[in-house]
Amino acid sequence: MLQTLLLLSFLAPALSGCGSEEARSLLPQDMELRTGDVVLRRGNGMTSRAVLLADGGGSYSHVGLVADSAGSLVVVHAVPDEHDHAGDRDRVKADPPERFFAAERAGSGCVLRCTDTVAAQKAARTALRIYRSGVAFDHSYDESDTTAMYCCELVEFAYTRAGLPLVPGVRHDIDLPGLRLRSVILPSDFLRSKTLRRVAAF
Repeated sequence: MLQTLLLLSFLAPALSGCGSEEARSLLPQDMELRTGDVVLRRGNGMTSRAVLLADGGGSYSHVGLVADSAGSLVVVHAVPDEHDHAGDRDRVKADPPERFFAAERAGSGCVLRCTDTVAAQKAARTALRIYRSGVAFDHSYDESDTTAMYCCELVEFAYTRAGLPLVPGVRHDIDLPGLRLRSVILPSDFLRSKTLRRVAAF
């Protein structure tokens, strides 16, 4: 049971229910997101605690990338167990920022901005293409296989394709009861990136 819980929850947000986009959001109303922003959230349940444990007590358990979809900002993120309808699968999604930061899914949030606006725009377009191609969530957390992606992998892949990897060479081995992963990126790595600056925490 513990093994299943950890495998499903690693680098995934904690969910406490299935609400609508109209639910209360942690995102400040005056927060002006930009395409290419890297956004992080901390879940507020048991699965989130497992993620934070894997990240050595980090502050956030999930990450996404802001993109412009036909004039509307969305957060592109790879996530399991967050289905929009019956029969939906674990996959890369594009949610309104308010939904990404819905209080039922997040206890806190953070916005990081790339110092290179050109790379940020390119990365956002790549992330949106990945979403539109229907890429599945990567339950193996294998960065070498881009046919499926986990949240940190998606963000790093998009920026790498834009010519500006955010966490080059930074990878971790995870050894927890029931969970053994190799060469993974963790949410806290983006907080230490030299090409990102924190513009908001809430």
